[in-house]
Amino acid sequence: MKFVTASRFFTLILMTVFLAGCRSVAPTSFGNKTISVTSTALPTSDSSLFLTQYAFPTSIDPTKRYMFYLHGKIIEDQGIPAVSPEYGEYEYEAILEKLASFGFTVISEQRPKNADGMKYAGRVAGQVTELLNAGVPAKNITVVGASKGAGIAIEVSHLLENEEINFVIMGICNPDEVEFLMQNQTILYGNILSIYDSVDELAGSCQEIFAISKGRGLARHDEIVLHVGTGHGILYKPLDEWMIPITQWAKQ
Repeated sequence: MKFVTASRFFTLILMTVFLAGCRSVAPTSFGNKTISVTSTALPTSDSSLFLTQYAFPTSIDPTKRYMFYLHGKIIEDQGIPAVSPEYGEYEYEAILEKLASFGFTVISEQRPKNADGMKYAGRVAGQVTELLNAGVPAKNITVVGASKGAGIAIEVSHLLENEEINFVIMGICNPDEVEFLMQNQTILYGNILSIYDSVDELAGSCQEIFAISKGRGLARHDEIVLHVGTGHGILYKPLDEWMIPITQWAKQ
């Protein structure tokens, strides 16, 4: 999974017009980058009404722990429900419910079809910045991404340049993706946990990205190789094998 290869500066400018009907807010700084962040409510279908409870909060409690969950591309392609002939149903609602059961305020939304990952990363970075500006400690914010969602999480990390925010990237670092990130000089910032299944043909190790990010923004980092045996299918279900590690990572 690769994003559109426009320059990062041009991408940041485009973030201000991400979706029609966006509302403008005050300029926000992403590390040494300053842009105008925009936000809007994405369309909600009858099948995704459960997502209303996971919308970005209208009132922010600085004492809570917040977790963003960025789903895989199949939800963009098919909507909700989404079913893979190989992996079965993407159990989106069950995943969010289980994450919330660990005490997090979970934030998640259905991305539109063929969403531009770079632009969407700007949207999430803006929401994270809103939490920070409201007094939420960076260590109490975690961004979790699965497959394409993990690619977006990587860009959020790069945009924010914050060494205290937690990130979990699952099922993303295949050789092509690693080459793309390295060519674009994508540096990871924050506390990064990588997770993938040992037989996943679509994902692999993020160690090369960790290596180029050390000493430049990467703080605590680790990688877990699971042996569930369903490959990319681990992302489709709320399995303890990845749920427990990411909630522990977020609370360290």
